[in-house]
Amino acid sequence: MKIISFILIFFFYLSNVHAENKTAVFAGGCFWCMEEVFEAVDGVSKVVSGYTGGKTKNPSYKEVTEQNTGHYEAVLVTYDSKKVTYLKLLDIFWKNIDPYDNKGQFCDKGPSYLAAIFYTADDEKKLIKESINKLMNIDSKIIVTKFIKLDTFYLAEDYHQNYYKRNPIRYKYYKTSCGRDQRLKEIWK
Repeated sequence: MKIISFILIFFFYLSNVHAENKTAVFAGGCFWCMEEVFEAVDGVSKVVSGYTGGKTKNPSYKEVTEQNTGHYEAVLVTYDSKKVTYLKLLDIFWKNIDPYDNKGQFCDKGPSYLAAIFYTADDEKKLIKESINKLMNIDSKIIVTKFIKLDTFYLAEDYHQNYYKRNPIRYKYYKTSCGRDQRLKEIWK
């Protein structure tokens, strides 16, 4: 038994030695829904909900959704770039938002629920532009999703983290009544 445990620990160590962890930040309306989407991706190790894009320091959920802080509800995705590429994450992002809605996402309306991609480097910005051009070749509608240089990402309150796991009945009710899945099927037929 000790040999098997040692082998498993050694294998786990080796598999993580070569990991190249990077982060990406996406705003796709409700951050609970975006957490669920990205946590299901092989190569993603962590997803946290938060706020970014605005000027208010250490904003609260109430401030972000009720006041003009300029912040978006967003998720910070930590991923192993050897297992999943930034381009793949962009593809997943697009398939889980309405890129044509300039008022918010699904039933959530207002500036904090707009879709956006936050980049940290020029190579990410280039890939974002390429992915937008690819989408525009498929559908000529105007894509209103913004891409913005990331400044500061603020963690959302604890009760928002993993909300979809901790409150599955409430979450499923919200997601269904919001019409998210139905609208995504219409867009991405």
